[in-house]
Amino acid sequence: MDIVALLVIVVVLVAVVAIVTTPLRGTHRERASSQAADEIAELEARKEAKYREIRDAEMDLRTGKLSVEDHRVLDRQLRAEAVVILKALDDAGAEVP
Repeated sequence: MDIVALLVIVVVLVAVVAIVTTPLRGTHRERASSQAADEIAELEARKEAKYREIRDAEMDLRTGKLSVEDHRVLDRQLRAEAVVILKALDDAGAEVP
């Protein structure tokens, strides 16, 4: 067999392997990207829920359901939890307003 024919066969085989494995290589990246997007979406939902809890506590203070001292303790706790969520969003690469 001629050396040129052997080189052509090798090149064709490498091209076929590269074409066949392209979707397999892209799947891992897409899956990692999808997981990161899911994590960010979950953190965004947790952030909004925490903000809602803070607003509810403020409303409870205004309507007299919470004393000033109880509100202060609850507000401090809720805001600390919100900071943890915001840091997680920052670490995940999301833009935190």
